[in-house]
Amino acid sequence: MGMNAIHRKWQDVPLETLSDSITRRFITTDRQMVAQFTLPKGAVVPAHRHENEQVTNVLSGVMEFTLGDDQNEIIIVRANEVIVLPSNLLHSARILEDCFQLDIFSPPRADWLQGEDHYLRGG
Repeated sequence: MGMNAIHRKWQDVPLETLSDSITRRFITTDRQMVAQFTLPKGAVVPAHRHENEQVTNVLSGVMEFTLGDDQNEIIIVRANEVIVLPSNLLHSARILEDCFQLDIFSPPRADWLQGEDHYLRGG
């Protein structure tokens, strides 16, 4: 990306509407990606895994993460809390209260960039 700073307004980043009224905007660099999500109460992010490390910062609302190959670990993440998911950890999420959150991924999510994020689009 070079040695120049990049300044963006979230409102200028394209908004994608995914399944269950989930919306997303994301910005990517060579080494990381940051995504802004709006998720309504009752929405579900199906179980999936990815090579990318993930940091989820819940800005408002409440999310319930279910973790591990046996999906038996549950962590509730509330506003002003963060969960860090290591590479290849199987995880899913259920939205307990309308949620606004930021996800940071390293490296960037190639599946999103290539439009292969079917788990989020209900396919």
